[in-house]
Amino acid sequence: MAAYWIVRVNVLNAEKIQAYAPLAAAAVEALGGKYLARGGSYDTKEGAEYVRNVVVEWPSLETAQQAYDSPEYKRALDALDDGADRLFVIVEGL
Repeated sequence: MAAYWIVRVNVLNAEKIQAYAPLAAAAVEALGGKYLARGGSYDTKEGAEYVRNVVVEWPSLETAQQAYDSPEYKRALDALDDGADRLFVIVEGL
């Protein structure tokens, strides 16, 4: 059953986001994820406003969790450091 990373982001430091983005994209590709949404237009109907929204599909919940904990994604997170305010959830699909 598929699972998803759902990430909402407010950029605090553009340079750190620019360092993070290619590392995160490489990790997602290498680990079997597929971007379904990355930036683009959005319409917040309820809750806090976040200017960037990302959805990544994974083959399973286990794969999504392993990808988040992977050395490849850790490098991306290290580059991001405190460069963004994020909400990040991993959710299993139906």
